[in-house]
Amino acid sequence: MATQLEEATGLESRVSILGYVQRGGIPCAHDRLLATRLGTMGAKLVDDGEFGIMVAAQGGDATTVALKDVAGKGKYAPAAHPRV
Repeated sequence: MATQLEEATGLESRVSILGYVQRGGIPCAHDRLLATRLGTMGAKLVDDGEFGIMVAAQGGDATTVALKDVAGKGKYAPAAHPRV
């Protein structure tokens, strides 16, 4: 897909596996499914011409959040969270 994006836009594109970067381990099936769901929703937003929105995972669902609502705000996981 990165190659196709480069050809279509003329801009350099790079592939990143976020689960690996965030956790420092090999991506598991959950990481791959989440990336697919979020990526698909993000691509649909671009195709629909919707911008200024990010895709977020909330519970078991993918949802959209306006960037103006989250820009400049930090949100941290509790120290006792099982994935921290």
